[in-house]
Amino acid sequence: MKQTIPNAVNYVIELSDIVLCILDARFIEETRNYETEAKIKEFQHKRIIYVLNKADLAGHIEQKELNKLSPNVLVSCKTRRGVNELRNKIKIIGRQMDKKPIYVGVIGYPNTGKSSIINLILGRKEIAKISPESGFTKGVQKLKLSEDVYLLDSPGIIPATERFNELVKLAKIGVKTYDRTDDPELVVHELMKLHPGLFEEFYKIDAKGGSEIILEELGRKRGILMKGGIVDADRTARVILRDWQKGRIKLL
Repeated sequence: MKQTIPNAVNYVIELSDIVLCILDARFIEETRNYETEAKIKEFQHKRIIYVLNKADLAGHIEQKELNKLSPNVLVSCKTRRGVNELRNKIKIIGRQMDKKPIYVGVIGYPNTGKSSIINLILGRKEIAKISPESGFTKGVQKLKLSEDVYLLDSPGIIPATERFNELVKLAKIGVKTYDRTDDPELVVHELMKLHPGLFEEFYKIDAKGGSEIILEELGRKRGILMKGGIVDADRTARVILRDWQKGRIKLL
């Protein structure tokens, strides 16, 4: 099978002792990358911590879902929930390993909040722009957490099999941003099917599950019109996707 893990991410996995797999707590399955997890598990000494970010937007998560991911930490960069627990897990696992220094790799889809998680762990508002250290693969940053623990930041990972074939999923989880999504009307339609009533409640529009209705009424409310007073459905759909991707529409 052809290797589809980007070289920099593959490098981080191989070098790391602990790997933080950053997931979006709203879309746990969609933001798991089974290929990278399998790669990590090829090395018996490596440990995974699943970091479920954006927990403040996720609503209730079933315990059976959390049990599939062990160990895991629910984190909110907005409320700082889970940051101490995550730091402690890293320290405890690090102490169990008979080596120094400990490298902690950070991997995940774009827009799952990798950079925000790193900032939270380091206690910084913003990571300084650092050139790759000598001896490290291009695109990988080494950041000091403590005297013997270093974080390795990697580029966001999109499996090659998904880059062209799963537009709805990539837009849903924010990999394809609202302004770059190829068919925003289709994505809105699928999101409304997945989350009945959620968008109607947010926009106060009784669409009865119909994406065409919500696009038409919201477009008219917001004045998103083309010549002749016709609603610009594409632009209206992108407004909805923007609200979704920025976390304004929260799961119930």
